Parts: sequence; C-alpha cells; structure tokens
Amino acid sequence: MEELKAQLETLHAESFGWALCCCRRDRHRAEEVLQEAYLKVLSGKARHGGEGAFKTWLFAVIRLTARDEARRHWLRQLRLIRAAKPEATTAPYVPSDSAALTKALDALPARQRQTLHLVFYQELSIAQAAGVMGISIGSARTHYERGKAALRQALAGQNFFDEETDHGSGRQKAALSVL
Repeated sequence: MEELKAQLETLHAESFGWALCCCRRDRHRAEEVLQEAYLKVLSGKARHGGEGAFKTWLFAVIRLTARDEARRHWLRQLRLIRAAKPEATTAPYVPSDSAALTKALDALPARQRQTLHLVFYQELSIAQAAGVMGISIGSARTHYERGKAALRQALAGQNFFDEETDHGSGRQKAALSVL
C-alpha cells in the first residue's frame, strides 16, 4: 500500500494535468475526478495488473472516472432542466497567457485534444496514449496528426509552431506547455 501511495504522489502533478484535460479545464471537477480515481486505486476497485506502465494504467483510470463523472453531471443537469431549476455553473480554469492556444485546443474534438495532451504534456508515446485512451495505435496516430494540423491552422501566423520540426521540438513543446 505504501508503494502504491508513493507512486500516486510521484505522478500527482501529471495526473492532475490529465484530469484537467479530461474535465475541459474545470478545476473543481478535475479535483473531484482525481480524488475519485485515487479512491478507486487505493480501495482496490481499480487494480494495476502489471501489464504496461503504471502511469498509463493510472491515466486510463482517470479518463474513465472523468467520463463517468461527466455522464453523472449531464444526468444531473437534465434532471434540473426538467425541474426548471437553473444551476450555477463554474467557469473552467483558463490560463490568461495562453488564450489563443487554449481556445484552439478547446475547439478540437475530445480525442484529438486528449491525444495531444498525453503526448505533449505527459510525454507519453502515441502508443502509450492509445493505451490510456483505450483505442488502437492507428487511431491515436490519426487523432494526433489531425489535432496537430487543426492547431497549426487555428494558430497560423501566431508563431506557435515551426513547420520544419516535428513532435518533441522545443518550440512546439513550449507552445503546448503554457496551459
């Protein structure tokens, strides 16, 4: 149990970043999702079978927990609408110095946004990102390439990307790390 806690502590910052991505930068919801994921891991509801990296498995647990939380949130919203009781919404956390990049990332489909987040922020390979997301490597590559192309188009003329470099370049990584 202590080793498990140590692994979770080591990955906490990265896990929170991934939870933010899965929760569309809603800080409050990301905190709840991460807490729920940690409870699943520590209570044994979610167990790492030893296949693959612990980080990849943990990120998959966080993604699935965020999906379940989003579904529960949507159902709560639907019930509130039916009851005609408006609910106050919390504004998602958006860093002020990266508004153009944040807007471009938010405009991407969820899988493209998540793939880019895992590859650039969490420094996972495309194969590891595919494992976290529960999709094939080919699908992950497609989401990765389409996401990069969409960002290039959305950020054209803003010097975020150097077209002569590929994944992992300093400029791209710096551009994507401002969130």
